[in-house]
Amino acid sequence: MKKSGDDHPPVGLKARDEAPSAEPDVLVMTATPIPRTLALTIYGDLDVSALDEMPPGRTPIVTRRVSDERSSDVWEFVRKQVAAKHQAYVVYPVIEENEESELKAAIKMYKELSNKIFPELRVGLLHGRLDSDLKEQVMRLFQSGGIDILVATTVIEVGVDVANATVMVIEHAERFGLAQLHQLRGRIGRGAAKSYCILMTGGKVSEDGERRLDALVRTTDGFQLAELDLELRGPGEFFGTRQAGMPSFLVASLTRDRDLLEAARREAAAVLDDSAIPSDEITRAQLHMRTRWQKSYGLVEVG
Repeated sequence: MKKSGDDHPPVGLKARDEAPSAEPDVLVMTATPIPRTLALTIYGDLDVSALDEMPPGRTPIVTRRVSDERSSDVWEFVRKQVAAKHQAYVVYPVIEENEESELKAAIKMYKELSNKIFPELRVGLLHGRLDSDLKEQVMRLFQSGGIDILVATTVIEVGVDVANATVMVIEHAERFGLAQLHQLRGRIGRGAAKSYCILMTGGKVSEDGERRLDALVRTTDGFQLAELDLELRGPGEFFGTRQAGMPSFLVASLTRDRDLLEAARREAAAVLDDSAIPSDEITRAQLHMRTRWQKSYGLVEVG
């Protein structure tokens, strides 16, 4: 399996045809394969094509992890970036405060950032509960340079392209998933200027959280991150809709036994192409599989 290079370029995952006359290939383009999709490249019937070069003129994103205690240093860095005519995102895990949670919320922090920390700058707010017209208006304003700092939730995770945005501050980064963090980081580094992703953590971080954050600091390779995500979260169901969780193998492991699983897949493909095996036996075997798994069988074919 080929691996993507820096700056998480798209990776094409292509399902093979069952026969020369079968329907056209299915092409799935992704910058960060989710665990289930990545597992299908190992266990299922997918080939991988990697685009491993960054677009011309772009530089790798610098990722750093800091504790919440150093927030004043982070805000000063953001201020310097804005002074250099760049823009920044500040991302929070929730929209509003909750009495049962100590997580910082986007609405409250928007007020604090705009009134106390950056009173001299133009600070905007974007989250999923805003009216769609207002969300579009805020994004257009940010894209045109009318907002210096955009306080947001994960609503900006996809589909946002602002080349002048060079800083991504993610508060409570330990509460986000690995693929989600990688997608958020992908909102910066879209221009020629050097970009920075700052992962701020507050409170105790779990062991899995430490591994996620360390991996994100260490690499921008989407496949490496997806492989760790697969190890931590599991691929979910191959014949179902669950996209995370460990499979019901009795002894095998998708990550540890990859070579064995790939060999088994090659053997299965060889059986289908073996002219010495009567076609009616192969048909019966395929029918047995489809009957056993019934409606859920088709789910594995769509990746």
